[in-house]
Amino acid sequence: MVAKIRSLGLQGIGGYEVSAEIFLSGGLPQFDVVGLPDAAVREARDRVRASIKNCGLDFPVSRLTVNLAPADRRKAGTVYDLPILLGILLASGQLKSVPEDAAFFGELSLAGEVRPVRGALPMALAAEKAGIRSLFVPAANAREAAYADGLTVYGVRHVKELLAHLSGEALLSPESIPEIAPEELLFPDYAEVKGQENVKRALEVAAAGGHNLLMVGPPGSGKSMLAKRLPSILPDMSREETMESTGIWSIRGLTDENRPILRQRPFRAPHHTLSAAAMAGGLQGVGSSAQIQPGEVSLAHNGVLFLDELPEFRRDVLEVMRQPLEDGVVTVARAAGTAVFPSRFMLVCAMNPCKCGWYGAPGGRCRCSEKSVREYHSRISGPLMDRVDIIVEVPSLQYEELRRRPEAESSEEIRARVNAARSVQRRRFQGAVECNAHMGPKEMEAYCSLTPEGEALMEQAFHSLGLTARSYDRIRRVARTIADLAGERDIAPEHLAEAVQYRTYDLFLAQGGSP
Repeated sequence: MVAKIRSLGLQGIGGYEVSAEIFLSGGLPQFDVVGLPDAAVREARDRVRASIKNCGLDFPVSRLTVNLAPADRRKAGTVYDLPILLGILLASGQLKSVPEDAAFFGELSLAGEVRPVRGALPMALAAEKAGIRSLFVPAANAREAAYADGLTVYGVRHVKELLAHLSGEALLSPESIPEIAPEELLFPDYAEVKGQENVKRALEVAAAGGHNLLMVGPPGSGKSMLAKRLPSILPDMSREETMESTGIWSIRGLTDENRPILRQRPFRAPHHTLSAAAMAGGLQGVGSSAQIQPGEVSLAHNGVLFLDELPEFRRDVLEVMRQPLEDGVVTVARAAGTAVFPSRFMLVCAMNPCKCGWYGAPGGRCRCSEKSVREYHSRISGPLMDRVDIIVEVPSLQYEELRRRPEAESSEEIRARVNAARSVQRRRFQGAVECNAHMGPKEMEAYCSLTPEGEALMEQAFHSLGLTARSYDRIRRVARTIADLAGERDIAPEHLAEAVQYRTYDLFLAQGGSP
């Protein structure tokens, strides 16, 4: 007899339907799993055998063949334990029937407990597309899977509970459909920051348009403090963005029962010692069980990737970001295969003006030569710098600024303006692009035209700053965002002048001199 149980699998950051086909035949007792299983899937034989016996059921003494279809896709992980167990019980007659529109996944303990797995949300979304109506998942994954529409999700803690439900003896309660409601901000407030009003303004512009930003200043000027507060002014996430970001975090095992979904934009701040594979994505696991996992550029999708001490990152790590910054996706090719992960993020960087950090500061504290300053800046390539929209200086605070305790604007007030500007952009683009930073040539032509006065200002800046074509477009995008914040339909010369001001530090980086 052949039994068939519907399940789900993962490929990249997406799920797909898998059928666990179980065939019992005569011959010497043997348990084979086919369908390109990895080591973790093959080890399911021992977990399933022990679970069946410890639940007081009979493990069939015959030849068992399990096929995980489609057989041409590699199967990885422990998600197939539960469907294999149900298939064996169904094929051996110990389970009467399983609903045709139901699917199952979960890892088993030797005692029959159902343990959580990674990627519950992507698999639940795939189940919805496949026409599955009932989804049985580990209890710890139930809240996460319930965010998929059109599914009735049941959380299972033990195999005995599931068997009692399928037999009609004791029905499981379906997981209630949760609402994606905003939660209290988990990030510190800009009201705590003294001074640096020009930097706060630059961060507001960056948040409103999704622009990349670089802060340059001496140690202790507040670069990291300002960057860590940036998520508190970022716009609200849409449902689609929430599902995308949560799916990536789920695959990496960063969601749990207490925090099943991301309600705020992700903020990633990796240390400068990370590798290029950790930045872009690479293999996780050993041998045949190794799987391609998303890296930092994908974990920051729809959020912020903050790189502190930018020149201290290895050159190959920084160059990895060029494709994601341009295309919004990263292609990871490894021995285990090729995967494409989304990576549309805001790049926010901070750096000192020189190696000691005090170049240009009063008091003569810096002992770096002009040559060493140029060498320090040369660690960042021109093509990468060309993809930064806003460059702002963060000067040291004076004693009077520290002593005063003025009432600074709160993150909530700034965030209201950012949300208003993003609303304008959503109405303008009608879903074609997400924000001003992602505009293509068509949108630029339609919404970033300049007045004659603006054209004259732009031409002067182009020649005096040595801008490239990419820099020219990025200045126009930033000017469009400044106009949106001001509630203006057209880009005025003052909007363009402010956008140009955010590129004037390019000359300093190129020549190693004071701006």
